[in-house]
Amino acid sequence: MALFFNKMKLFHVLSFFIAATSWRLLPIFSVAELQRFHHPVKPDGSLSFLVVGDWGRRGLYNQSHVAFQMGLIGEKLDIDFVISTGDNFYEDGLTGVDDPAFTESFTNIYTSPSLQTQWYNVLGNHDYRGDVEAQLSRVLTKRDSRWLCLRSFILNAEIVEFFFVDTTPFVDEYFTDPGTNTYDWKGVYPRRKYLSNLLKDLNEALKNSKAKWKIVVGHHTIKSSGHHGVTEELLHHLLPILEENNVDVYVNGHDHCLEHISSKGIEFLTSGGGSKAWRGDISRWSPEEMKFYYDGQGFMSMKITQSNADIAFYDIFGTILHKWSISKELDEAA
Repeated sequence: MALFFNKMKLFHVLSFFIAATSWRLLPIFSVAELQRFHHPVKPDGSLSFLVVGDWGRRGLYNQSHVAFQMGLIGEKLDIDFVISTGDNFYEDGLTGVDDPAFTESFTNIYTSPSLQTQWYNVLGNHDYRGDVEAQLSRVLTKRDSRWLCLRSFILNAEIVEFFFVDTTPFVDEYFTDPGTNTYDWKGVYPRRKYLSNLLKDLNEALKNSKAKWKIVVGHHTIKSSGHHGVTEELLHHLLPILEENNVDVYVNGHDHCLEHISSKGIEFLTSGGGSKAWRGDISRWSPEEMKFYYDGQGFMSMKITQSNADIAFYDIFGTILHKWSISKELDEAA
């Protein structure tokens, strides 16, 4: 048993080393030709992972309770990795690579053995209020090898491809009416070119994808009845690309809740309950599309095979609040 654990640990280290090596080959601010990473499936061809968002509060607002249950469910499902949907560090991102918030909100919180696997992270609007380069820096991966954060990138896991999208620069309000907040836009300006290149590269990558499943991950909502609601900029610029390229799932955070909306063949899944939640902050939504809404803390899991994707939402007690399955016909060659 110890030999098996050591082999698995070595496997994760080698997998991350390969990913980190390819990461260093491109400028950290490049959005052209989205950087690609690979994560193998299990021997049986399946893949399991957890999704959590809006979490970094040094364990407060039930973050530690969510993390504990993630560890238990992660062990039960034998997860392959964890996805973070952004707002990784509150309130204003990291001040730099030496900010103790990284250790206090990440390393010291997600300590369960099952969570000592790769974390794939995107940035949220609160992360942009700090030093963005710090979260993208390789210095953090040296401090905690689980950490991998880029603006936008692609993760290929054989039967599924994940397309991680930097959604914060799409939102006009952060540029036109930021209030008292200051945002770190280095690497984004000129904004129009940045977004145009990102949408072009995403569209091409989705069109060329041969994966059985296509999942797009971003911080901001596209469809949501939560506090922030619909993000109009994504509705106009990103959603048409998802629909045109037959994306199966869009996963996001931003709204501090757990939510499932099914619309026009796309499952919109909100997993933003990693710490602080908004009780009772919900707007009306079409009952035909709204499959689930929970205004408390928690997280999400997904197990994918060639023919099925099984989704589950959990609260801070590990109780399953909602389950959903998507089925696809097996390829003749499979």
